[in-house]
Amino acid sequence: MITPIIFIFSLLLSSSHAAVQDFCVADLSLPESPAGYACKKPAAVTVTDFVFSGLGVAGNTSNIIKAAVTPAFATQFPGVNGLGISLARLDLAVGGVVPFHTHPGGSEVLLVVQGTLCAGFVSSANTVYIKTLKKGDIMVFPQGLLHFQINSGGSSALAFVSFSSATPGLQILDYVLFGNNLPTEVIAATTFLDAAQIKKLKGVLGGTG
Repeated sequence: MITPIIFIFSLLLSSSHAAVQDFCVADLSLPESPAGYACKKPAAVTVTDFVFSGLGVAGNTSNIIKAAVTPAFATQFPGVNGLGISLARLDLAVGGVVPFHTHPGGSEVLLVVQGTLCAGFVSSANTVYIKTLKKGDIMVFPQGLLHFQINSGGSSALAFVSFSSATPGLQILDYVLFGNNLPTEVIAATTFLDAAQIKKLKGVLGGTG
C-alpha cells in the first residue's frame, strides 16, 4: 500500500534529463567514483537488480539514538544507480532521534507512516523550519541542509524517505564533532563548548583526542 506512493515521490525527485541508455545497474565489484558506480554489462543484468525487499523489515533501534535507518541506495539496490533516485526506511523507538545531519548529494522527502515525528531543518540563513508530523504527513529537506527527526509520540514511529540521488550521502553532526579524533581544543575553540563536556561526548560516541 505504501510502495506506490513512495515510488511516485521518487519519480518526482528524479532528473528530467534524457538518458542515453535505458539504465546503468551498478557494478558493485568495482569502486564507486564521484559519478557513481560503473555500469554492469547488460548481459549480466537480471530482474533482481531492479528489486529490493529490505524496506519491509524493521530496523534495530536498540542503540544510543533509538533509531535505525535502512537504506536502499545504489550500494544496496544496484538498479537505482544513475537514475537520481533512492529510498530508505526510518524506524524510531519511543524517544528515538535522528540527530542533526545532512545529505550532501540529494534532497529528501519524508513520509510518516506510523506514529508522530518532530522534524525540521535550518536554512543557510539560519532560519529554523520545524513541524510536528503525523501519519500521512510529508516534509521535504533541501539538499545539503542540516535536519533532524525525533519521535515525539508515545509509540514507535515509522517513516519512508525518498532522495533525489542514488547516493545521497550522510554526515551526522554529533559524530563529526565527537565520533573521531578531532582534537578537543579545536572543537572547544569552534563550538564554545566546555572541554570536559566534549571529552564526555567523545567517550559516548567513540571519539578520541
